[in-house]
Amino acid sequence: MKTRIITGVIGIAVAAFVIQTGGLLFAVAVLALMLIGWHEYAKAFKAHGELLAYFTGMLVLLLMWGSAFYRKPEIFIFVSLLGTFAVFTQSVLCHRTFTVIEACESIAGIVYVGFAFSHLVLLRFFGSGEELDTFFGSLDTGCALIWIALIGTWASDTFAYFSGSAFGKNKLCEAISPKKTIEGFIGGVIGTMISVAIVGHLFSFAVIPMLGLGFLIALVATMGDLVESAIKRYTGIKDSGNIIPGHGGVLDRFDSVMFSVPFVYYFTLFVRYFDIL
Repeated sequence: MKTRIITGVIGIAVAAFVIQTGGLLFAVAVLALMLIGWHEYAKAFKAHGELLAYFTGMLVLLLMWGSAFYRKPEIFIFVSLLGTFAVFTQSVLCHRTFTVIEACESIAGIVYVGFAFSHLVLLRFFGSGEELDTFFGSLDTGCALIWIALIGTWASDTFAYFSGSAFGKNKLCEAISPKKTIEGFIGGVIGTMISVAIVGHLFSFAVIPMLGLGFLIALVATMGDLVESAIKRYTGIKDSGNIIPGHGGVLDRFDSVMFSVPFVYYFTLFVRYFDIL
C-alpha cells in the first residue's frame, strides 16, 4: 500500500506537469504510453498462446499518433484503413504462423489502444490557441478538457469504490468483475456528475452540459474498466504489466481513461456544433 501511495503521488505530480506544459512533451508522453500499452496487449495474448502482429501494430500506432499530433483526421482514417489491410494481408502471406483470429485480435488491439491514446493528443490540442478565463486564471481549452476527463474518470472510480463498499449488494457484472456492484455504479454516476459540474463551472463551462458529460464519463469509464478486465480474464493474466509499482501496467492504470477521453472529445465537438457549451 505504501508503494502504491508513493507511486500515485509522484504519478499525479508528473502528470500535472506534463498536462500543463502540453505541446511536444505531452504528445511524446502519450506516444510512450501508447506503445507500452500495445506491448502489454500483445504480451497478454502471447501468454494465451496467440501471437499478434506486433511490429505492424507498432508502426500503425506510430502513424496514428503522428496523424493526431498534426491534426490530420483524413490521414488518421487512411492509416487506420491501411493498418487493417496490412494485418489481414499478413494473415494471408503468413497463414501458417499467423491466423485470421490473431489478425482480428491484432486489429482490435490497434483500434483499442491507438484510437484511445490518439484522442488524448487530440483533446489536449483541442481549440489550439483558445484560452479560457477560469477560476484558476487563463487556461488552454484543451488543457481544461483533459483535466475534466481525468478528474471525471477518477471521480467515477472513487465514488463507485466507496459507494460499493458501503452499500453494495447487487453485482454489476460478476462474471467479469466480481467486486463491482450496481449500488457502487450508481454512486459513481452521481459523484461523477457532481464533480464534473463543479470542475466544469470552475473552468467557465455551462453547468447543465457538464452534468450530462459527467453522466457520460461515468458510463464509459466503467465500461473501460470492464473491457480491460474481460481481456485479462480471457488471456489469464492478473495485471497487464508491472511498469508502475503498485499499480500494474499502463492498461491497468488507463483502462477507464482510454474510454472516457474520446467521448469527452466528441461530446465537446457536439455541444460546440449546437453552441450549448
